[in-house]
Amino acid sequence: MCRTLTEHDCKIAPSTYYAHKKRLASPSARSVRDEELKERIQEVYTSNYRVYGARKIWRELNRQGHAVARCTVERLMRELGITGAVRGRKVITTIIDPAAGRAPDLLDRDFVASAPNRCWVADFTHVATWSGIVYVAFVVDTFSRRIVGWSASTSKETQLVLDALEMALWQRDREDRPHTPGQLIHHSDAGSQLRFKGSLQHRCSVARVGDR
Repeated sequence: MCRTLTEHDCKIAPSTYYAHKKRLASPSARSVRDEELKERIQEVYTSNYRVYGARKIWRELNRQGHAVARCTVERLMRELGITGAVRGRKVITTIIDPAAGRAPDLLDRDFVASAPNRCWVADFTHVATWSGIVYVAFVVDTFSRRIVGWSASTSKETQLVLDALEMALWQRDREDRPHTPGQLIHHSDAGSQLRFKGSLQHRCSVARVGDR
């Protein structure tokens, strides 16, 4: 094998082959230690009701006298397929209404506007605070990438996104830059809170603000 590889300008010494074969026959010190740590990680994880994450397992192992890096614990937990419990409930911001009609994507994924008040992109997200979840809606003018309207609320209702849109319209009127009916496209996702008929996320729902 080495002779054939050498003939094809890939010189490999026989000693290299035998050294590689020997490594395959006997596991490395790291792999042996990883297997031992996996057993200890699984033990700590199971004995603590399967809620401990990498940080707590790492601290527990070090308290037991097993010096190990936190990144090693994270890597081995990924290999074991175990994760710690996450506090709080999962927040879903986009709720699609299957009964709503879907408007065509007038932008066709082209978010470059030639002038202000030609394309507004809207969405809303959530922010975790000590008092609970706060939802923030915003409207961005793609020409300048400026947030022209925003609103915040503790509930994700239609008024949240409408307030952001109303603020955008009011702000542009105040700056003597009112939109021209029929020229401004409001681009958002298919969340039922948005009250605009739309398609899937990122193929956003579209409604002409001038005709709203």
